[in-house]
Amino acid sequence: MIDQVRPSDLAAWFAQNADATPVLLDVREPWELQTASVAPQGFTLLAIPMNEVPARLAELDEGQRIACLCHHGARSQRVAAFLSQNGLAEVANVAGGIDAWSAQHDAAVPRY
Repeated sequence: MIDQVRPSDLAAWFAQNADATPVLLDVREPWELQTASVAPQGFTLLAIPMNEVPARLAELDEGQRIACLCHHGARSQRVAAFLSQNGLAEVANVAGGIDAWSAQHDAAVPRY
């Protein structure tokens, strides 16, 4: 089962494994990143559009905690499941996506 982590709880989820720098994997399209994005704070921000994830799987480290982010949480949930099925054990979905990030965590992030 994939962890569902609210944006406000993400730092605590990341902190559960201090061995490696955590990754926020943004699976939205480039135009979406230009519209709204988060600033890395204690994590590495990696943008890989959902359809490119299978071909770029080697860019992800099994030892890192990886939280997947999209617009509302559906695409990122599918990517998180894919990562889990491909051997990455510490994977979560950011519940509600960047829309929830803006509404619940950082109002400076534009909503679209």
